[in-house]
Amino acid sequence: MLVDSHCHLDFEDFGGDLSAVVDRATRAGVARMVTICTRPSRLATTLAITERFAPVYAAVGVHPHEADQEGETETDRLVALAAHPKIVGIGETGLDYHYDHSARDRQRDSFARHIRAARLARLPLIVHTREADADTAAILAEGAAGTDLPPLTGVIHCFSGGRALAEAALALGLYISLSGIVTFKAAEALRAIVQDIPLDRLLVETDSPYLAPVPKRGKRNEPAFVAHTAERVAAIKQVAPDEIARSTTAAFFRLFSKVPPPDRMAA
Repeated sequence: MLVDSHCHLDFEDFGGDLSAVVDRATRAGVARMVTICTRPSRLATTLAITERFAPVYAAVGVHPHEADQEGETETDRLVALAAHPKIVGIGETGLDYHYDHSARDRQRDSFARHIRAARLARLPLIVHTREADADTAAILAEGAAGTDLPPLTGVIHCFSGGRALAEAALALGLYISLSGIVTFKAAEALRAIVQDIPLDRLLVETDSPYLAPVPKRGKRNEPAFVAHTAERVAAIKQVAPDEIARSTTAAFFRLFSKVPPPDRMAA
């Protein structure tokens, strides 16, 4: 059994064959999928997908690309949205200094709001970070400080950062999620970092429709392809693929504790 901890099933790329995509995933042993709403104004579309497909759950947040438009979403509103039974995480949120589609100060402010919301809602924070390692680590540390709120839990999704960010995230108790990037030829530095991340702190994801793993490069990514990423992680960690499936699935259910495991899913 595997879990795709991060995908975007509401994107237009899946508009024509979403049922077939979910069916292929379940037949490939992907028991749960978390589809990420990157704009609260589109949450109804995301929730409709979770209501249509029992194995699919959701997270809600403002992607850093959208921080200029929706970054002032109030913490209280995020917490209220998270009360929905199929919303299991806050995000994705964070910093993207590669594209800078939103002003950096707006990204940082939105990120801090989401950290507080995740703590208040007692749900994991889903962090996007690109070319912003130092600021990401600093804002996470500041947001996790203090005992007036429940502790921060969360995951750095689609990890592609440096060793210092991985170590900072792990020190805060966060998890690291690996996408198809870890299979790419040019990702030797990432694979070296993965070798040193504890097995029980790793998740796998697709970030589909993007970043299809080898051997599916150039194709639209989809949740079924998470198996290829898991196989590469097994090779990096020098363990059997079945062990990676077990460990990443167990880590997912520890972190996303609101998601019922398969034996509790309604028929």
